[in-house]
Amino acid sequence: MFVAVFLLLITLCAQGGNGDEGQEAQRLGHVSVVIAGGTGDLAKKYLWQGFFQLYINQVSSGYTFCFYGGGLSPKDKGTPALFEILKAVSCPSGVPVERCAVLKEQYLRLAQYRQLKTAEDYQDLDKHIKQQLQEEGMVEAGRLFYLSVPAFAYADIADKVNNACRPTTGAWLRVVLEKPFGHDFRSAQILATQLGNSLKEDEMYRIDHYLGKQVVSKILPFRIANKKFLDPIWNKYHIDRVEVVLKETLDAKGRIPFYDEYGVIRDVLQNHMIEVMTLLTMRLPKNMSNNQEVLQNKLKIFSTLQPLGKKQAVIGQYQAYNAEVWAELNKTKDYVSRTPTFAAVVTHIDVAQYDGVPVVLVSGKKLDERVGYARILFKNDVFCVQNHDSIHCKPKQLVYYFGHGNLQYPAILVTKNLFKPALIDSEWKEVTEHKDIKVLGLPISDYYVQTPIVQKDAYAELIAQIFSGRRDNFISAENLLASWNLWTPLLDSLASSFPRIYPGGADNGNLLDFRLKGREISYISKAVIIPPDQVGGSSTDNFQIMQGKYRSADMVTAWTEELIERLATDLQAAAEAVVSEGGTFHLALSGGSTPLALFQRLAQHHFSFPWRDTHVWMVDERCVPLTESESNFHLLHEHLLQHIRIPYYNIHPMPVELNQRLCVEEDGGALLYEREVNKLVSNSSFHFVLLGVGYDGHTASLFPGDKVDGHGERLIALTESPVKPHQRMSLTLRAINRAHQVAVLVMGKGKHELVTQLSRVKDSPNKWPVTGVRPTSGKLIWYIDYDALLG
Repeated sequence: MFVAVFLLLITLCAQGGNGDEGQEAQRLGHVSVVIAGGTGDLAKKYLWQGFFQLYINQVSSGYTFCFYGGGLSPKDKGTPALFEILKAVSCPSGVPVERCAVLKEQYLRLAQYRQLKTAEDYQDLDKHIKQQLQEEGMVEAGRLFYLSVPAFAYADIADKVNNACRPTTGAWLRVVLEKPFGHDFRSAQILATQLGNSLKEDEMYRIDHYLGKQVVSKILPFRIANKKFLDPIWNKYHIDRVEVVLKETLDAKGRIPFYDEYGVIRDVLQNHMIEVMTLLTMRLPKNMSNNQEVLQNKLKIFSTLQPLGKKQAVIGQYQAYNAEVWAELNKTKDYVSRTPTFAAVVTHIDVAQYDGVPVVLVSGKKLDERVGYARILFKNDVFCVQNHDSIHCKPKQLVYYFGHGNLQYPAILVTKNLFKPALIDSEWKEVTEHKDIKVLGLPISDYYVQTPIVQKDAYAELIAQIFSGRRDNFISAENLLASWNLWTPLLDSLASSFPRIYPGGADNGNLLDFRLKGREISYISKAVIIPPDQVGGSSTDNFQIMQGKYRSADMVTAWTEELIERLATDLQAAAEAVVSEGGTFHLALSGGSTPLALFQRLAQHHFSFPWRDTHVWMVDERCVPLTESESNFHLLHEHLLQHIRIPYYNIHPMPVELNQRLCVEEDGGALLYEREVNKLVSNSSFHFVLLGVGYDGHTASLFPGDKVDGHGERLIALTESPVKPHQRMSLTLRAINRAHQVAVLVMGKGKHELVTQLSRVKDSPNKWPVTGVRPTSGKLIWYIDYDALLG
């Protein structure tokens, strides 16, 4: 019976339903709202309520509305489901009961269910809207499509909207997209391209509901309102660290099909938390109403974030997670998921303002409390001799508190030893009466507290912004790809890592506590709870850094990370020894992929390395322009040189391009580099030469069959490679063997056979060039990881 009544009500949709208010509507126009996935969980919990709030706010504005809940089900099944959802919407506090009843009745009258499955369905919807406009004599203002569907359906729906359901000329089109926007950089790029074939960028609103939270939306306004207090202390000299924390007590039950594919980093860090971080650290816009300026300033932060690798993250998984995976994904107990449900990540912003300031992002499920906040912890230079409870000796912090935890309401808190903040606007109030609770270690009475007078839902706030065409609280394509560009390398590096297992809740104890050391993050506790189904595999603790002999020379062997750490430490010790005696350290570095881990280690951890007294030379170079990705110098610059403070005149790339030609012998590039070495390097003897070794036994760019022992007295030579690019420039064996110390770095299982062969062959430089590395009076050390040594 109620279905028939409901179908009768929706025939009145185009009439506006607001008496005299409908007459003014003709001046502003008619808006059609379509929720694809209109009977789904998100629509039920948030979207229909959010659009009801929009309707209440706009009911007297002069706009008329119709609301369509779209789904794959036939109309006779979808209509009752939608009707049940709509009956549950509620008015905000302050709306009289009688007025609320009228508004709900109107909202129900303006809504209807439509099956939206095929292109014909969208064509029918388009015809329906146009027919209503014509019959009622209304002008179309715009159409708003909210895609509350899985991301794999976005491109198809966007195509159907574009081809069959675009609004009339002069009206706007706005299409709202829910996260996830891809799984990594490549998938996000593909999705952006697919959507770009159907929609313009200014027609797409990628929604992140966290940006609609009242406290988050006031981060920039608060910074601007309190600029005179914050400007002098918003820098590395005053900020100790920045934290963004989102803790949950719930598990992933019911969401496992999604969660096991994405995990905590993709679920909240890559979007919600990094967005909050950009608002905390971005340059303040000159004009808050300039959407483009806000988005561009966010984008600039992404471009300055240091790369993320395994050393910048710790991950965990609550103990019951695998049982939930087995149940919901129908997996056998042989299947072990490595999906993290907890992650802590540290990143750094490579600008002078924040140099050395860690930004820590922490989130997880099955933790001890539900709470979310962003905190700027400032350094405290006050020391209290007697009264240690004085406010002056307590932590100085500014907290954007999203809600839950001890403090149930959203708030902005400033410790009283910082400054008394100005109110953001008339919609916020200062709280002066406090309960006896603590927030982040301090009594609430130690803070100045501001909170919204009326608490508002995040989705309702963002829906209102979409309707008004504001874009600053939405994710642009550029920002999305910049974010994935940051996170994808980290996700790839963690793909084979087992997360630490934790029991959940209060039982976690200190199991997930971590420490920051330089630019690295690591767990404090070594204890790990491992269920019986996850026991197995060899532990790296069975091996320590070991020393021995290889080919009659010294050898250091360890797991890869420990090996790189040891090599970096040995290299710094060599440099410091030379510099301490008043000398200049001359370092020659080889190309290829092998030394990249070393470069990153030096850049991110060895801040005391004496770079100002170091000259960096190239062991070899490909005959390509130095700006191309194949160039050894380009790799060196990308992974090391641009991240350290070294005078530009201390850097010596090989001159492979002269007279707009590459490695032409008559141009004398090799001779030019040799003269530079003779001029600056005492006795032409480098202090440290780093080499790798190829599968064919080549080292530097000295290849088998190239008569590498026939370069005579030359220090630099042009050589020929069997792989493209063929031409190379390289140090000769004479130059290498004059060095004080030579390190040969060999890593990876793929090098195991080579290492075995080299251990058996005699010196034969023309067949195995690396066997010709025999320093005349210096020292040779082989650095070989366990994978290469043991296979």
